[in-house]
Amino acid sequence: MLANLSAMMTHGFKSSKQDFIFGPWKVTAAKTHIMKSKDIERLGEEMHMPSLPEMLFGDNVLRIQHTDGYGIEFNAIDALKRVNNMQDSVKVACAQEWQESRADSEHSKEAVKHYDWTYTTDYRGTLLGEDQQMRATETLERIDMEKLKAREQIMFFDDVLLFEDELHDHGVSMISVKIRVMPTSFFLLLRFFLRVDGVLIRINDTRLYHETGKNYMIREFSTRESKISELKNVPAALYTDPNEIAQHLTLKLTECEKLELPETGPHPGDTEVPQ
Repeated sequence: MLANLSAMMTHGFKSSKQDFIFGPWKVTAAKTHIMKSKDIERLGEEMHMPSLPEMLFGDNVLRIQHTDGYGIEFNAIDALKRVNNMQDSVKVACAQEWQESRADSEHSKEAVKHYDWTYTTDYRGTLLGEDQQMRATETLERIDMEKLKAREQIMFFDDVLLFEDELHDHGVSMISVKIRVMPTSFFLLLRFFLRVDGVLIRINDTRLYHETGKNYMIREFSTRESKISELKNVPAALYTDPNEIAQHLTLKLTECEKLELPETGPHPGDTEVPQ
């Protein structure tokens, strides 16, 4: 059922770390083992959460860092910190509906505890930099998705899983981040995907785009969500495919920001990426 898990089991959970330099930027993609149970328990206590995802990759990270130290990274711990421990009304309603449909489920009893058992997070990345950081400001500018569809050499690609949970075989909650670097730009997608069988499907996407030579990145965050009852005309086979089901979900929220780069002196390679 979990393709990612099967793939990792096949490869024996081999650790890997890739660094890719382009201009003044370095992309780091690190993938390693699931956190040990004792570390998960300690983290759960620190975060006041009675349960954490079954597959938690606490040391996995995807990082984009400038030679001046600032940048942005994506990791599981910071993603979990954005989970709402005190359920809001939407989550409570969802939990109650799910409990009624799964009255005999062990996990359904956990749903009423004061934490979000779906691990829904609106995490958008962690800004890096001790002396200086990128500054987020609202913008009307959007990522040009048509431009991204153009055939362009992909110089670097990676996909990093941060956490995944099967909700006791009644759905899935997962977040992963992938990046591709082209000769003059990079594009990143952080996706949180939630499917509670018989209840709802939710996708929180963070897209990050930067063109070489520009003094900012564009970060777009969106939330899409639909109840299963609203998806009756959509083939059930698509429910398990985030890429396919996303276009059928109702758009609930969109927020766009510029991540403005700190003003620093010029760097070699600021205007072009080495081929």
